Formats: sequence, C-alpha cells, structure tokens
Amino acid sequence: MIEQLIHAIYQNQADAAFLSEAITERIDSYKDKNKRARKQQWDQDDVFLITYGDQFYQEEEATLTTFKTMYQKFFSDTFPIVHFLPFFPYSSDDGFSVINYEQVNPELGDWADIQVMNRDARLMFDFVCNHMSAKSDWFIGYLENQPIYRDFFIDMDPSTDLSMVTRPRTSPLLSKFTDADGEVRNIWTTFSDDQIDLNFSNPKVLLRMIDVLLFYVDQGADFIRLDAVGFLWKKIGTSSIHLEETHQVIQLFRSIVDEVAPGTVLITETNVPHKDNISYLGDGTNEAQMVYQFPLPPLVLHAIRTSNTSYLQKWAKDVQPPTEKTSFFNFLASHDGIGMNPIRGIIDEDEILALVADLEKEGALVNYKQNPDGSLSPYEINTTYIDALSNRADEDELRVKRFMLAHSILLTIVGIPAVYVQSILGGRNYYEGVEKTGANRTINREKYEAAALCDNLLEVGSLRNKVYRQLQELIQLRRHEKAFHPNTSMRILDTTEKVFGLVRNDEVFVLHNMSDEAQAISLDSGTYLNLLMKNEWNLQQDVILEPYQFVWLRKK
Repeated sequence: MIEQLIHAIYQNQADAAFLSEAITERIDSYKDKNKRARKQQWDQDDVFLITYGDQFYQEEEATLTTFKTMYQKFFSDTFPIVHFLPFFPYSSDDGFSVINYEQVNPELGDWADIQVMNRDARLMFDFVCNHMSAKSDWFIGYLENQPIYRDFFIDMDPSTDLSMVTRPRTSPLLSKFTDADGEVRNIWTTFSDDQIDLNFSNPKVLLRMIDVLLFYVDQGADFIRLDAVGFLWKKIGTSSIHLEETHQVIQLFRSIVDEVAPGTVLITETNVPHKDNISYLGDGTNEAQMVYQFPLPPLVLHAIRTSNTSYLQKWAKDVQPPTEKTSFFNFLASHDGIGMNPIRGIIDEDEILALVADLEKEGALVNYKQNPDGSLSPYEINTTYIDALSNRADEDELRVKRFMLAHSILLTIVGIPAVYVQSILGGRNYYEGVEKTGANRTINREKYEAAALCDNLLEVGSLRNKVYRQLQELIQLRRHEKAFHPNTSMRILDTTEKVFGLVRNDEVFVLHNMSDEAQAISLDSGTYLNLLMKNEWNLQQDVILEPYQFVWLRKK
C-alpha cells in the first residue's frame, strides 16, 4: 500500500524510489522504538479537553507543570484525553506559525514535561503540516539559498492566474520576500505572511514531514490533528483544496502510523461543508479515523438562538459514520471562532447573515473571507460559546441553562465529544485581550493565573462554579452510559421545530427543548429511568419540558 501511494503521488520514478527506500528505513527504525500499548478503539469513556499548554500560569513555574497541577485538581476525573494545541516555539497565531516542529516552547517546559503529562492522560498533538513560520530555520535557510531547502516553499510568478484558488482569508495569497541575493520571491501563503506553505510536490518536503509525524508518535501522541490539511497540495488551475494528492498524502500518513504504532488516530481539521469534510474518512479504513464535525457548533447555536431545530434535525438525520473504524470529533467551541462555511448549503445565506448580525449586535466579532469575485463573506464568528448562546443582558441562570442544553447535544450525538477549556471554565468574551493583540480570535483565548482561577472555580454560586460543576457531572454521566458509545446507532425523533430529540442504541431517549416556552413531547407509554435525576418515570402521557430543559431517558 505504501509503495502504491508513493508512486501515485510522485510520477518521477527516481523520486518514488528515493522515498520508498527512506520511508522503509524509518518504519523499521520506529517499530523497534514504539512498544507502548495504545488503546485500539474508542468508546463512550473517551472525552477530549482542548487546551493550550500555557492555559494556566503562576510565577516562576513552567506552564506545563502548572497545567498538570490544575488538571489533576479539576479535570482528570472528567477528561481522559487532553488535546494540547501547538506547544512549539512560534511567531504568531497563538502557536500555529511553528518555528520548530520538534522543540517544546521553553516558556511551557520541555519534552520531559509532555512525558509526565502523558502518564496521567492520553494526548493529542497538533501537526501543523500545511505551513510553518517565516522565522523558522527552514524558511530562513530557503531565503539564504541553502541547497538543503531548495524548493521547500512555493515561489510563484505573480502574473500567474490564481483566481480559482480557494481563499479562507482576506490576506494576499502571495507574500513578497527578498532572498540573500536580493531577488524578490513571491511566496504562497494561504493564511498569512507569517505562515509559509510547504511545497509537498518536493518529495524531500514530504519525507521531512514524515519525520515530524513519526517524532510525535515517538513522543507519546495517541491522536494527531492534521491542521489545515485540505490545503496541503497546490496545483495551478484548480482550487488547490481537497486535491487527490492531498488525500493520498493523508493515506500515506495513515499507512505509516498503522505500521509503526497501531491505534494512533489521525484527525483531519477541514473547516468545509459536510460532504467535503467526510471525504477525509476515505473508504473507512485507509485515511483519517476521525474528522472534525464542523457543522455542529453553528447548527446548535442557530437552533437555540432562533428556537428552530429544523435545520439541525435535517442535518443530523444523515449523520452516521461510514464504518465502525471511523467517527466524528464533535465540539461546540474551540480556539478558533464558530465557522460559517460548514453550514453553507444547509442554512440559507440570508439566515446565516441574520445570525451573524444578531451575534455582532450582542458583542461578537466577525472574520471574513474573500470570494472568487472579490466580495467578502463572514467566515467565522469570534466569541466564547457561552456568550454566543445568550444576550449580554441575560441573567446567569438563563445563560447556564442554554449552555448546558447545547452541551447535552454535544455529549449525546453520535461521535466523540471534545470540550474547549474556556467552556468548562465558563469563559466570557475577552475583549481586553483583543485590544492587546488586535486579533479577533483572542476573544476566546484568555489565559489564567492559576491561584485566582482556583478560587473562582470553587466559589459556590459563581458562574464559573455553576458551569464547571454541572458540565463535569454531565460528562461523567455520559462516560458511564454504554448507549453513548461513539458508534452506536442514532435516530432523530420527529418532533416540533422547537424540540431536538434523538435515540441512541434504540434505548436512551434524549430530548431538548430549544425554546423559552414549555413543550410537550410524545413518547411510548411505559417506565423510563431518568438518567439525570436518577429516578423512574412512569409515562402515560406527554413529557413536558420546561424552557431550555433537557432529559436523558432509558426505556426499561
């Protein structure tokens, strides 16, 4: 399989032969090193915490050490898996402009700190494989015309017609740099002039990135997130997104890690419409094991803010993993904003724009993308999820109700749930940070002094305490309920547009009232165990749900 993929990606026989021999050597070398047993399949116990390695800090201590203390005190009983966002030296974008792929940012600690954390939790690393920092040794070497870095990046004649290339940002696709000989280079930069796209058409680039992938496996990554991977391969005259060569490279990554460390899971981060997104699962055995479920955050948000679940219901009826060996990485909030692109084609554009305008009025910020005709469209909404669901004038009681309602959907829909650290902390919009950085995304990337946060989390009655305690209890309940195994069946109930209901494994009924009015839902009469209240319900008539109430009921 590996040999076939190499020859499919690179038609030049010399390139293919070079790669084949080099990859075989690496696989043999790493097989001998990787003896650690990995969990071979996921189950309902698996829940991710998404966080930065420097999320918590205290004076004169490496932040990974501080994180471990906070994890053991507040999160270890709830989250068996930790997704550390990029923890490498970087120059911008809070870690996603990587200077050195194989070094831990010294402000966070070192690889020994990662190993210590790995004893308490399974870990997910970010593999920022599409681009790297303009301040990296690789790019500096390229500009210095060092032979080793020749063709590592893409120098493009600015007169080339690149109008078909998909643009996720409003920044120029080509950025000007001057090399050591004074020659101006127009370098391909999909995301920013500090994020330089790698040239995977050069087989030496692919081999070097395979080295990085295997290094992460060796350092203890059970899960590897392929950041912005849809843009990996460039081809003039195409959109340069989702190209066949990109899928083949991911298949090659999968084949290699399956050989070296079976059980390692690849997750593709492709913030695109659902059909394109699930294409990265391949045939169910040969590509990524998981894809981000990007439509979920905006669909749940839209349903709660409009009290209309019709779009959510219609979409969810088609959400089934294609095989038992694939799943969805479900989330509501992340380090980025709430993407609008994944719901284009699901929700009418006028309604998307109305949602954006409504949220902007309530304090959200908006990032835009450039369309092929030069016009702009909202690309993502920047806000914490708790603030997105409610208005600024709302009382905390209502804020918490809506927030927990949304997370009931996250924890019960088919797939594996991931909770962003700002969510479990009840994080609010961080406008002060936006003023400091000038970046909209900073609004939900606040970092916390550990001692002060501890006091706030333990303060009974505070918003943080309510959110932390209630969400923790809900996650722990999910982890003990076998019906919520990521691959058990899911059926969406036919209800009114104000109610979202589903059944998992034909035994647990989950009902959500997405409105501010009481709703009646019909279920078959009989005895049900209310999993949330731990009592029995003998139903002879409709279930009445109060505003924003949800229930988990197991039929006895």
